Amino acid sequence: MEVTSQDQWDPAAARAAGALYLAIAVFGGFGIGYVPMQIVANDAGTSIANLLANLGLFKFGVLAECMVIFAELAITVILYQIFRGVGPKMAMIALVSRAGMISVMGINLMLWVMPYTLATGDETSEIVRILVQFCYEAHAMGIFVWQLFFSVHLLALGWLILKSNNVPHLLGWGLFIGAFGYLIQGVDGLTFTDVAVLDYSIIGLLVIVTVSEIGFGLWLLILGGRTSSKNTPSMAPMA
Repeated sequence: MEVTSQDQWDPAAARAAGALYLAIAVFGGFGIGYVPMQIVANDAGTSIANLLANLGLFKFGVLAECMVIFAELAITVILYQIFRGVGPKMAMIALVSRAGMISVMGINLMLWVMPYTLATGDETSEIVRILVQFCYEAHAMGIFVWQLFFSVHLLALGWLILKSNNVPHLLGWGLFIGAFGYLIQGVDGLTFTDVAVLDYSIIGLLVIVTVSEIGFGLWLLILGGRTSSKNTPSMAPMA
């Protein structure tokens, strides 16, 4: 039996996913990207001083990370809903891998908050300084871990887009190829590898995947309600 990918396409869900993508880009860029650069230093003393001097920024950063996690939970379910008709097994891989990423992000958020609870007690204690720096370093390693899960999600999502008639295939290729940027960076960071060629490759791939993710989010939000009339064979037996 043949079905169309359009049969499983929910325009309202697609637009919601697009809005969530853009929200994640904004909140994630602030809470996960900008705020840590203003607080974390190479030594615990400076990190604690930066934290105590930027408590307002820190709290807004925590709020932004919470918003990212809420948005990630919602978008994970929505993407599964709109792509499961294209390839049920691959859609499940995309769902599980992104759910794994969200779990690591939750642990990472706890590691990010712990230095605040420690530093507001007795920031002069040597034990406190050691624990604070440990939490920040574990938080940095946690980012590499969730990147591994996210790379698997992007590979699966890219595959699903390429098998679908509803989304431009250029975006699928961008997500699929760019996923290797997260994958290589995650492995690179966790194995403490420092190779210049890899660094340049990572930057290039991350640019591709970032542009593709933003493009995918904008497409879903603006044009996600428009579907193709083309038929595509059911992918259920293959994925």
